Amino acid sequence: MRRTNIGACPLRAQVDPRLVRFSAGATASVLAVVLLIVEVARPLSLGLLASQVAVFAFTAFVSFHWSLWAQIFARVIWPQISAPTNLQDARPPRFAQFIGFVLTALALITFILGLDPAGYSLTALTLAIAALDASTGLCLGCKAYNLIHRPKPA
Repeated sequence: MRRTNIGACPLRAQVDPRLVRFSAGATASVLAVVLLIVEVARPLSLGLLASQVAVFAFTAFVSFHWSLWAQIFARVIWPQISAPTNLQDARPPRFAQFIGFVLTALALITFILGLDPAGYSLTALTLAIAALDASTGLCLGCKAYNLIHRPKPA
């Protein structure tokens, strides 16, 4: 029996840009629901926020390709569209997922501590960033990654 190493997968270092936008749209939807229901169904809202924190964590620290949104994209949307014409480096979107993880984790903590204005603000900020990415393809976390990892002049 041949063993394979998941790290050896050639697509692990690259990602379909359409998946990144789909993931941002799904994330924006979840965060919008969180903001809409937090006052009337707080346990459900915080559960949804916690699930989004978990999705961000998995995507940032484990794999974009095995995340919840990637699996839905692969099974439902990808069979309906053509193969990607280009792939992009997976590191910037994963860094963006890390930023989303930090913001939503802080939002969850502030909601739990009863600091609702901070929770609303952090959730709304993350929602705005995700909605911008989903609607325009402008990934602010990816831009931040590229600024941080810009090649140094010789």
